[in-house]
Amino acid sequence: MIPPAAGFSLAADEGEPLEFSGARFLVRASAATTGGAFTIIEEIDPLDTPLHVHEREDELFYVLEGEHIFVVGDEEHRVGPGGVVFGPRDVPHAHSRAVARTGRFLTMTSPAGFEGFFRELAGAAARGGAGAEDYARVSRAYGVAWL
Repeated sequence: MIPPAAGFSLAADEGEPLEFSGARFLVRASAATTGGAFTIIEEIDPLDTPLHVHEREDELFYVLEGEHIFVVGDEEHRVGPGGVVFGPRDVPHAHSRAVARTGRFLTMTSPAGFEGFFRELAGAAARGGAGAEDYARVSRAYGVAWL
């Protein structure tokens, strides 16, 4: 059980920075800071994400910059700044950008804890890894199935 969180604030460029596969991420809220309620990760120059399913988390995407294409189930959602897309757990979804390596968005997962997926891959990258074996191991640990 995670203890209740205290209030907190972050400036626009604050958070826990993580990097892997040539992309940058900023953990803006985590299990530790929200008492386990949710996680928010800012994806900067986000990677395209192939079709996959989360066993444990629901995801909500809020686009800050650029044009993004989200596939959720059988539906495609093309959204720009201010657009929101919801991806429930157990429903296949994917993400791509209309223009490669552009755009930023926030990903909120509930319940919290999925920030660990990003931390583990960033740690593997810092040790010279973050290859296919690392992705497979971390995906299994966090209940993500790639389709």
